[in-house]
Amino acid sequence: MLENIPSQSIMTELLGQSLYEVWQELCSVIEEKYEMERLWNTGGKNWTYEYKYRRGGKTLCCLYAKSNCMGFMIIFGKDERTKFEAIRDTLSDAVCRQYDETKTYHDGKWLMFEPIDTTLFDDFMKLLGIKRKPNKK
Repeated sequence: MLENIPSQSIMTELLGQSLYEVWQELCSVIEEKYEMERLWNTGGKNWTYEYKYRRGGKTLCCLYAKSNCMGFMIIFGKDERTKFEAIRDTLSDAVCRQYDETKTYHDGKWLMFEPIDTTLFDDFMKLLGIKRKPNKK
């Protein structure tokens, strides 16, 4: 857990104004559908910050931030990969390509996207729906 949660100005400076708006938009799209704990962490060696959505000890997804770059990560276990294949034809080529190019580990597929705008958000929400049904009306 981070001691100091980054302020809006820190995030704007880190990501740049337009990406910070994409970040905020993604958060609001997720928060519209999901009631979750939200945890800030350092981003490990590759990212400056990690912002995790979780509930009951299970992570839904993570957002990552570093200089002029944001990441959106979702991890699919075996059953979730089967569900992905079932909805594959409803997803964009970009999302399917990222899925196919992502290495599968023993604990799942760690899908990382680096959105620069909101075009893939509908797909992201479908992916989140595989992990967990939305719990907000």
